[in-house]
Amino acid sequence: MMKNLLLIIMMSIFSLWTFGQNIWTNEFHYDNVGTDENEFIEVVLENAGSYTLSDFAITLYNGNSGESYNTKTLDQYTEGTTSEGFTLFYFDYPENGIQNGENDGIAISYQDALIDGQFISYEGTLTAVDGPASGHTSVDIGVSEVGVASDQSLQLAGTGGQYSDFMWQEPALNTKGDLNNGQTFGTFVPDPEPSNYPTDFSASPVAINVIIEWTDAVGEQLPFAYVVLGTTGDNFTPPVDGVPVNDDTDFSDGEVALNVAFGEGSCYFNVDPNTEYLFTIYPYTNTGSDIDYKTDGTAPTASTTSNNFSIANLEGFDSDLGTWTGYDVNGEQIWGWTNNGVPPGCAIMNGYYDGEQFANEDWLISPSLDLSNYEEIMFSFDHSRNYGTNDGLSVLVSTDYDGSSDPSTNGTWSDLSSLFTFPEDGPFIPAGEADVSTFNESNTYFAFRYVSTTEDCSKWEVDNALIYGVLGVGIDDVEDEQISIYPNPANELINITSSSQGSIRIINLAGQVVLQARTEKGINRINVEELNPGLYMVQYVNESGNTSTQKLLIR
Repeated sequence: MMKNLLLIIMMSIFSLWTFGQNIWTNEFHYDNVGTDENEFIEVVLENAGSYTLSDFAITLYNGNSGESYNTKTLDQYTEGTTSEGFTLFYFDYPENGIQNGENDGIAISYQDALIDGQFISYEGTLTAVDGPASGHTSVDIGVSEVGVASDQSLQLAGTGGQYSDFMWQEPALNTKGDLNNGQTFGTFVPDPEPSNYPTDFSASPVAINVIIEWTDAVGEQLPFAYVVLGTTGDNFTPPVDGVPVNDDTDFSDGEVALNVAFGEGSCYFNVDPNTEYLFTIYPYTNTGSDIDYKTDGTAPTASTTSNNFSIANLEGFDSDLGTWTGYDVNGEQIWGWTNNGVPPGCAIMNGYYDGEQFANEDWLISPSLDLSNYEEIMFSFDHSRNYGTNDGLSVLVSTDYDGSSDPSTNGTWSDLSSLFTFPEDGPFIPAGEADVSTFNESNTYFAFRYVSTTEDCSKWEVDNALIYGVLGVGIDDVEDEQISIYPNPANELINITSSSQGSIRIINLAGQVVLQARTEKGINRINVEELNPGLYMVQYVNESGNTSTQKLLIR
């Protein structure tokens, strides 16, 4: 009898070890406009009373190094709601307590062993070099917090009793300690596959994107979401039930995929110029291993050719002010460079120095740009403002500036500031994208103007200034004669043949300039062996300022 009792106890312990430890990260907040606050992590544990909470640990990882930087055991967390045997626990971190850079991660372990599937990350993936996740590569949850309020968070939604039953959602009002928005714990009964495909499926080029639109599917069983597939080829491989298709918006391999919630009705992809694309859409119900795609019948398709866009100027300020020039109207401080920014490197201006605030007026001005061949022109950048206010910060454009004189007295400058979003104190945010097509002249300048006083000195940092446009009809045939690239694809050297002197910039799909070089008339050999495999854009500018953009594939 005693042996049987011991056997039952041992089997129960083994069962708890094998089938227990059902724990996952359920909600968290790590970044907001202004000083990061209200940061927290929430986890959910099934049958919490069966465990010693200190056996569980939540470890935070820094994507820059792969190293852990903070560990808390579950007994340090605050207990929240219990529903259907699932208990929520949360921990409030101090201001800036959770890393908000790219590819940072969260791992959950039990008695120092990583819980399967619980090394997740945001804004990219990383490989851990220490701690319970050492040697493991994280899984990016696919959503992030950019420009959100401090009372929002990233949350799982859905119905079920394990991590794979739920899906990460875009930022929403936080529910710390309670069930998330749209979340139910308990037995999950999968929905059947959707009754119908969506209708009015279309693809159209807009600037450097292709916009996909559709009318939601109707019928007895509505979809939970859709997966939109895109290709530069001529056919698709249909998705398979039980195997979720992960988001992949990088067209460098010729294929993309994006999951879009029911009711949104549209999405977009960044594309290459003058390229033909084919898209299709599959509705589905459920998530994880229960995902059920509609694949019978014929899925709708749409094709389009992207615009003939070209980058007029892209300045990432990676190591200095690059092609932009500072002009000091008055004051001792001037535009400079710092290793901040995303990626590292940006322009910076600050009227505060050595404990005092100084009056300044300083301009940061683009090179002269010939935009006369463009039908549509867009301007975007990222920026950060700390201290002071936004009162002295402005963005301007001129088509009659002489390129060297005092801009406060030379040239007619139009103020574009109202077209952009200006930050509160805090990290970099996208300023947005402004349509500046009315300034398509042959001598166009853009500028960032900084003014400080002895009472108001802000620190303004600017990064990733991008001016691009859609070329007019017929321009492409002329510009294609200016440059040829071979071999293409390439892996070590490329030969660029140009009809005149000029310069080339090789730009990756993140918009970063990864190589610059001068070119002479004739054949120019360029070493590209340091570039990672993938698709790049090669921008050529000749002596007259005309530009041409071509694709380059590095193997």
